[in-house]
Amino acid sequence: MLPTIDREGDVVVMIDQRKLPAQEVYVRCKTAPEVARAIKSMVIRGAPAIGVAAAWGIAIGMRRSTATGTQKFAAELQKICDLMASTRPTAVNLFWAIERMKHAFGAAVKAGQSVDQIKDVLDREAQMIHDEDVASCRAMGAFGAGVVPADARILTHCNAGALATAGYGTALGVIRGAVEAGKAVAVFADETRPFLQGARLTAWELMRDGIDTTIITDNMSASLMRHGRVNFVVVGADRIAANGDTANKIGTYGVAVLAREHNIPFYVAAPLSTIDLNTADGAGIPIEERSAREVTHVGGSQMSPAGALIWNPAFDVTPHRFITGIITERGIFRPPYNESLKRAFDERERVAASP
Repeated sequence: MLPTIDREGDVVVMIDQRKLPAQEVYVRCKTAPEVARAIKSMVIRGAPAIGVAAAWGIAIGMRRSTATGTQKFAAELQKICDLMASTRPTAVNLFWAIERMKHAFGAAVKAGQSVDQIKDVLDREAQMIHDEDVASCRAMGAFGAGVVPADARILTHCNAGALATAGYGTALGVIRGAVEAGKAVAVFADETRPFLQGARLTAWELMRDGIDTTIITDNMSASLMRHGRVNFVVVGADRIAANGDTANKIGTYGVAVLAREHNIPFYVAAPLSTIDLNTADGAGIPIEERSAREVTHVGGSQMSPAGALIWNPAFDVTPHRFITGIITERGIFRPPYNESLKRAFDERERVAASP
């Protein structure tokens, strides 16, 4: 499996997801602003992958710092963190990774480490964020495989695979886990307008793995379900509120409503870093709006009349009542999510604090 993102020396290398599936092109980012542009322009996308990219961007940015004292170094770090935070507002993993890098810096300063030592600390922290993401995806896949039917006909929306993470994937990690567990799996991938992450990316990943994959347009899901051709739905997430309301790629809400109407289990797969206990419910999740050109054009071809008004939110929010369960690296959490998600974090903090 091709890596989504990696580091070679002081360069962050990522596959250009805008070019797939026609071309496998890699972008090499030598500076923090180049990483930020790659995130904003969707060279790399998917909440966990964005978090990893931001961590690497901070690490290589601070590696280039010429500051000799921690005060100036701290000011430069804050500037880079602000730059990363300005790229994509909805994916909470971005802000989680930034805070984790800042915390690593603060701990190093408190320990009296030199600027050169702090640069090494930031490098190690970014590598840990990367490696932990891959491990959490594999754990999600193992947990999720248990709830996938033995003869699974799975619908997924957008791309929540290796390309949306540091590797293996969240929703596609569940699918891969089910295949590895010996279950018969066929996947229907919504094309996911307007950026076509399902048609371009999900299908590309699954076909490389030899998994039975059928692409459908977004407005075919209801008919597919009505004819009994889907028995499981799994999607990723960009932010999950404390009550379980989940922001994911635009169109996810509609898929969830359809799944409820047709009595099909609807699962969300995401690492704990995607859960935002500071946001009470979906109303508090910021929704990114993107360029009208993503709707009006496909490639270089104009698909709608010039001057037409365009509304292009990148995400919608699925209310928690439509979600059967949330699959994480710590297990599967079920309603009431206000209680189960809080317990997950309480348990994580208890384990972290134990000797």
